[in-house]
Amino acid sequence: MIEIGKARLTIEDFLAVVRHGESVGIAAEAIEAMEASEQWVAAIMDDMRDGKDVAAIYSINTGFGSLAGRQAFDSVEDASELSRRLIISNASGVGKHLDEEVVRGSMLVRAASLTRGHSAVRSVVPETLLQMLDKRVFPAVPEFGSLGASGDLIPLAHLAIVMTRPAGHDEPLDSGEAYVDGKLVDGITAMEAAGIERIVLGPKEGLALANGTSFSAAQAALALADAENLLETAQITAAMSIEALMGFGDAFIPQIHEARGHAGQIEVAARIRGLLAGSEFIDGSEDTDPVRQPPQDAYSLRCTPQVLGPVKDTLKFVRGIVETEINAATDNPLIFPDLPDSRALKAVSGGNFHAEYVGFASDFLSIAVTEIGSIAERRLFRLDDGTLNRGLPDMLIASEKVGLDCGYMLPQYLAAALVSDCKTLAHPDSVDSIPTCSNQEDHVSMANNAGRHARTIVANIENVIGIELLMAAQALELRLQASGKDQSALSPASRAVLELVRSHKSADGRTINHITQDTVLYPRVRAAVDLVHSGAVVAAVNVISN
Repeated sequence: MIEIGKARLTIEDFLAVVRHGESVGIAAEAIEAMEASEQWVAAIMDDMRDGKDVAAIYSINTGFGSLAGRQAFDSVEDASELSRRLIISNASGVGKHLDEEVVRGSMLVRAASLTRGHSAVRSVVPETLLQMLDKRVFPAVPEFGSLGASGDLIPLAHLAIVMTRPAGHDEPLDSGEAYVDGKLVDGITAMEAAGIERIVLGPKEGLALANGTSFSAAQAALALADAENLLETAQITAAMSIEALMGFGDAFIPQIHEARGHAGQIEVAARIRGLLAGSEFIDGSEDTDPVRQPPQDAYSLRCTPQVLGPVKDTLKFVRGIVETEINAATDNPLIFPDLPDSRALKAVSGGNFHAEYVGFASDFLSIAVTEIGSIAERRLFRLDDGTLNRGLPDMLIASEKVGLDCGYMLPQYLAAALVSDCKTLAHPDSVDSIPTCSNQEDHVSMANNAGRHARTIVANIENVIGIELLMAAQALELRLQASGKDQSALSPASRAVLELVRSHKSADGRTINHITQDTVLYPRVRAAVDLVHSGAVVAAVNVISN
């Protein structure tokens, strides 16, 4: 079991819960920390109950946003009703429902944030979220609505409305929506099916659930995890293409990259050298002179370390931001009971709900991953072009009648379309801001939009690298045929991936074999993309590396 509220969650912990169903518990230290802030708010409620004069305290006995401080009320029941009304009013999103893993990730991040102890919620609030994770309750959360500041209010409200209930009559139509066995049902039905009691919110608990960066952070965390795997796979498919095109080894010798000094570039060059080691088709190395002149490939081959190296360094930077954010307290106000006695108001208003960090992280990731696809698409073009691929047949098909078969012509079209889409989507969301709430919320991050776009970009480029996997495998076999050599002439890494591809069945049940005439390609493309997304390509190479 993974514990939250003590050690920091890592991306690996996040994935273990979100994708692999690992159970989650709350550390005893976190329960204790939560009690301190909750008791401070409870004391305020006791004073209200006793008829004492209580000042306006934001989100506890006031309205929200630009309504802050307007109507301080005296009734404890009003404080609880305030939480309820915030949730039902904020649940106003539109669009297709987010993937289950995004919702699960948001539930985990929200629970982790609440266990930091500054949100003044009862332990039953994060415990209910964790029960929902464990029982796989899947709230239906529309994709549009968050501005990435004031928290992901709308999507979080769609999550909270399923797990909470009013103090009085519980109306199914007002209980949100969730999926049970693939069927969309109301929140009451979903929680009853899981055997989880919906809770009546106390003071401040409504805003504690809705005010935070949980959806933006979950989107970024998932995009990052897939981008890291994608980068590792892209290095492998790049090496396969370079080998199939009989590339020059000079571009990857260590001295070149050490002379520049960037860590990511040095690491990628070393990885490419290792992947190409043992190949009879690479011309030149640190120890041997190149034979052909001039020993310079096109940039899509030669500059692979200079392009994927910056991607690697950018993803490292993004990981630091995202791992910090999934452990952060991001609602407002935050309660600090240990503030000096000279300060009676322990509720401190700030702006931790502003998701600029996460917006930047998703935008940087989007730009970097788009470049993985951009340079890969140029390699695909080169593989297809008989004037550029150093003797391979046009469109990578040795057709009996030239012109009868299109071969791999159209997958390169598909890659071009996907990369073009990414170039549009990679426009940074975080530079946009539209003021809201009577200009109180006059600068927002649009981080959830950035996260959605980042996930789309990663999925697009997984398709591009899946196409390169197919085409590089075909090209390597054509190179062997042209040279009269067997597979022992290939690098061990390429042999391992080639074996993986050729032993794998496509979506129509047929193996992904070498084609000598046109065949239906979409099942093969989908299967290749599955190999990329699942990490199978990286695993196949790592087996021989270890």
